Amino acid sequence: MSISPKVTPIYQTSVFTFEDLNALEAYFQEPGQHYMYTRYGNPNTEELAQEVNKLEQGHGAVVTSSGMSAILTAVLVYAKAGDHVLCAEEIYGGSSSLLSQELTHMGIEVSFVPTDDIFSLEGYVRENTKLLLAETISNPMMMVMDLRQLAQTCQNHGIKLIIDNTFATPIITNPLTLGADLVIHSVTKYLSGHSDVTAGVVVASTPEDVTRASQIMRTWGLNLSPFESWLAVRGLKTLKLRVREHSSNALAVAKWLQNHPKVQEVFYPGLEQHPQYDLATQQGKGLYGGMLSFRITDDTEAVNRFMRGLSQVPFSPSLAGVTTSISYPLGTSHRGLSKEMQEKMGITVGVVRLSVGIEDADEIIKDLEKGLAAV
Repeated sequence: MSISPKVTPIYQTSVFTFEDLNALEAYFQEPGQHYMYTRYGNPNTEELAQEVNKLEQGHGAVVTSSGMSAILTAVLVYAKAGDHVLCAEEIYGGSSSLLSQELTHMGIEVSFVPTDDIFSLEGYVRENTKLLLAETISNPMMMVMDLRQLAQTCQNHGIKLIIDNTFATPIITNPLTLGADLVIHSVTKYLSGHSDVTAGVVVASTPEDVTRASQIMRTWGLNLSPFESWLAVRGLKTLKLRVREHSSNALAVAKWLQNHPKVQEVFYPGLEQHPQYDLATQQGKGLYGGMLSFRITDDTEAVNRFMRGLSQVPFSPSLAGVTTSISYPLGTSHRGLSKEMQEKMGITVGVVRLSVGIEDADEIIKDLEKGLAAV
């Protein structure tokens, strides 16, 4: 009796075997027909890459050990020592640190582009500029990027566009269809979705870029383990359902926060007052995601009282799990930025980031009310 599993088994092995030298030679002559070493490839990582690639409508994907290693891989697809790269000023602090603190040591020059200049890039592009890195929805101030316009700008300047689509997910936005060259995700967040995986992925618009990304992943040892790949694939199966619920809850919470007397400002693309509301509605297919930020009084102790007043929502410096959590950008994701940069981005003492889960929205609001009552 033959056995055909419905779910791909976990290939928890570091190496695969060959029958003889002919089989080994066939491996090198026909890549993808066999596996040799898990750093080079594994059925579980391949399945994850294929599933994400399908969602992002790309020409291939490469799975990595974390979101940060995905960013590194993507940048190195286009840039080398002596090259210059651009990065949107409003971006995840880890991305900023990787470029400004690490890649500069490798001889790659980095310039940060303010939001006001992002769609022209005038004065920023040099002869050796290779790419621009930006986010679909910025972390943590929730600015929505017009990806079609940005892609056209990059094409006009002859540079590549890399988009971090972690906040939006492919359920909300597909950057490759809007002109991006590479899309990256921290799989750790929404794609896996259950706060039990650390992984990343790079999705490419051309086969050549897939080949280059694969080479970087293998050579630098940025591969993902089989078990975490298997977990992430399991999480992907409910991505569409989760994103819809995250989005529905976040919109309800954002509207409630907007009317709370102790909340000074709410940053969420689904609110009509958001400066990119129309763009977010069109580009996001009517969904706005599960992430939002809000500002209370700029007082550290007030923020502490708010956090301690919560009984169900934990202070957790990450995002996108099925349960709601809060984070504090000034002290976690963006603490490495200069004070000037933090202020320019609007990340003040009173800014709290909220990752809205899939619990009942009324339960989330009830706990937030308790926290705000303590402010």
